[in-house]
Amino acid sequence: MALQARDAQERKRHGRHYTPPELARFLARRALRYAPRTGALRVLDPACGDGELLLAVHREITAGAPDVAVRLTGFDLDRKAVDETAGRFADLDIEIDCRAGDFLAASADLADGSFDVIISNPPYVRTQQLGGATAQLLSKQFGLRGRIDLTHPFVAIAPRLLADGGVLGLLCANRFLTTRAGANLRRILTSELSPVELYDLGDTKLFAAAVLPAITVALRATGPPGCRYVSVYEELGVEPDCTTALFDALAGDDACLVGAGGRVFAVEVGVLATGAAMTGEPATLPKGGRLPDPPVMNPPTPVSAEPAARQADSRTVNGSRHGDTAWRMSRPSVDHWLGRIADRTWRSFGEAARIRVGIKTTADRVFISDRWDQMDPMPERELLRELITHHDLQPWRVAMARGTRVLYPYDLLQPRRTPIDLAEYPCAAAYLQSHEQILAGRRYVLDGGRKWFEIWVPQRPHLWGAPKLVFPDISERPRFALDRSGAVVNGDCYWISLTDLGAGRSATDLAYLLMGVANSALGLRFYDAVCGNRLYSGRRRWITQYVARLPLPDPAGPAAGEIVRRVRALLEEGVSVADSGIDEVVEAAFGVSVDVADADHR
Repeated sequence: MALQARDAQERKRHGRHYTPPELARFLARRALRYAPRTGALRVLDPACGDGELLLAVHREITAGAPDVAVRLTGFDLDRKAVDETAGRFADLDIEIDCRAGDFLAASADLADGSFDVIISNPPYVRTQQLGGATAQLLSKQFGLRGRIDLTHPFVAIAPRLLADGGVLGLLCANRFLTTRAGANLRRILTSELSPVELYDLGDTKLFAAAVLPAITVALRATGPPGCRYVSVYEELGVEPDCTTALFDALAGDDACLVGAGGRVFAVEVGVLATGAAMTGEPATLPKGGRLPDPPVMNPPTPVSAEPAARQADSRTVNGSRHGDTAWRMSRPSVDHWLGRIADRTWRSFGEAARIRVGIKTTADRVFISDRWDQMDPMPERELLRELITHHDLQPWRVAMARGTRVLYPYDLLQPRRTPIDLAEYPCAAAYLQSHEQILAGRRYVLDGGRKWFEIWVPQRPHLWGAPKLVFPDISERPRFALDRSGAVVNGDCYWISLTDLGAGRSATDLAYLLMGVANSALGLRFYDAVCGNRLYSGRRRWITQYVARLPLPDPAGPAAGEIVRRVRALLEEGVSVADSGIDEVVEAAFGVSVDVADADHR
């Protein structure tokens, strides 16, 4: 067990999550539909691991186009994996050029246009694990911007190595679709390549590791005027009596339910929209109402023969091709619905309010507890602040039932973080000194010019006493609540201080308006249409860059005033949520119905 744990930790550190065979076959089939028709097919996997992707390519070609010669090349940093892969292919009498070493360094010696197909599940190693110096070097070398992970340079080099008409089949974490950190990949895939198929595989748990994968197929050529977009997420509250196989459903034409592993998944089909998320500009059909069939290998492989009906329902990509905006699925009724909302949007949440993450101590076991009375020494009570965590939040209200408090070593009267003088708090000093080895071991705290007993993200200390909206980072449904207790907010939540919204009643009214929209059925449906980044079992991420996109009607208008009135009745007059009618007045404020937005995938 210890050896297995070490192996798992090593795989995580190096981003090694090998591709399951069924997923490898699906990716190979989708990529080979667009492969060049003539000559030997040159195929590269720059992080081949156990060779499963290259083996899947070989098997698909052998089954569907046995006369096509194929030249397989694989790289991997793990020499043991390379040796095992070479042996595996030798046992199967398959020729492969398998090389141990750093592909990113070796790629400089590879000629432009060396490959017809690049198929890859590149290592996912975050900036924190790469180290700042390495990340900066890779960014400069491969023309990347902002925070990167190791996937980015692997994808950045693909356009140069692909021949004209070549194909990239990419398997990576789906977070690149919507997050700011994914802008590099979105930019490369739209400015240097042409995406033709996209599959958000969501919470299908196709990997043993906690990875939410996505597949992108993109061409080193001008592709058809549209990119097919399929998403798969668990459908809660539905009995698992579906019989359609998951991968068959992904290749199909229509939205459907799929049963797998005792769970039910909703498969939605549309096209990729890369434009501004708020506009909801309607996508348009190309002339003739259908896309041309993709170029396929000659003779065609069995999996390339798909009904023309699928093509007839495809639509063009709309909007920007620069990757700066999130990608979303486009469907006619949803596009129209978003357009109606955009017409009545005054500002987005991000334009109306400053959204902050809660505190991050990076030593929670030292700073956070619900048993401070049992500590010896126990820090002074004035330093132990009530702490709101995700456990305390329900829609509309905070229920502080756990008694969790944080040792918050800052002067609450100062607008900027100002650490306390430990000489003035001998009990806190003794307690912290008993954990000094752990706290002083956080080198990034010291390197950032902090004192050894500080927390990493304290936020603005003087704002904790003001009323604020608080909502959890991860939640199945929105849980925006109003807090007037003066508690500190934990890093598993986000918050909006009413001091940023104005003064007096106007600030409270705007806070009620924000809550009304966010907690409504429309707010949830808007999130799914525009952000679409769900986790396992229907949970969603309510992080700044997603919440910032939610729409607000004009606060000066009568529709917004009615939302505020209903929220006030709920919070101040004891009206129940069921009787509040907030969902209905939010829909009326934007002139839409949530049911209409769902029409495409019923």
